[in-house]
Amino acid sequence: MLGTATAGDRDTYLSLKWTAVEIGTCAGPDDCYLGLRGMRTLGPRLKRHQETGIRIAEWLKQRPEVATVLHPALTDCPGHAIWKRDFTGACGLFGVVLNPYSKQAVSAMLNDLELFGLGYSWGGYESLIIPTTPPTSRTATSWPHLGPSLRIHAGLEDPDDLIADLVAGFDRLNAA
Repeated sequence: MLGTATAGDRDTYLSLKWTAVEIGTCAGPDDCYLGLRGMRTLGPRLKRHQETGIRIAEWLKQRPEVATVLHPALTDCPGHAIWKRDFTGACGLFGVVLNPYSKQAVSAMLNDLELFGLGYSWGGYESLIIPTTPPTSRTATSWPHLGPSLRIHAGLEDPDDLIADLVAGFDRLNAA
């Protein structure tokens, strides 16, 4: 994964070191090259992810199908003050809570999207969307929302094209 770990104390460091030695985590030269290549364009890509993500999030707030948009860069999002205190920018990853719709209607919305793939993302170039179930995975706080939720990662595609894809999806959602 070419990641780094910051250990807080000696025991954690020794555990991480032992794991790395025993598993033999060693990136190959081609992997390192690709990682370095990606790092060189990280700034411009993250800027584009942020701009596209915020634009789509603001557009989604205007949709009648949407109950809540959970994007920390939006001033009305819970946790915005913490985000603003701790971060200087955002990425394209955020959540959306729809008004109550059936699982079949949400599936109809998502199944024929053309630009959004179905899946999770940790910052890839493509736009992805996936239904989520926070009530079953949250432990620190309860989930206050009633409708189905979606996780969206806005990639590097044209924002107008992504919005058009979502419009078609909402048409299918409402027709189901």
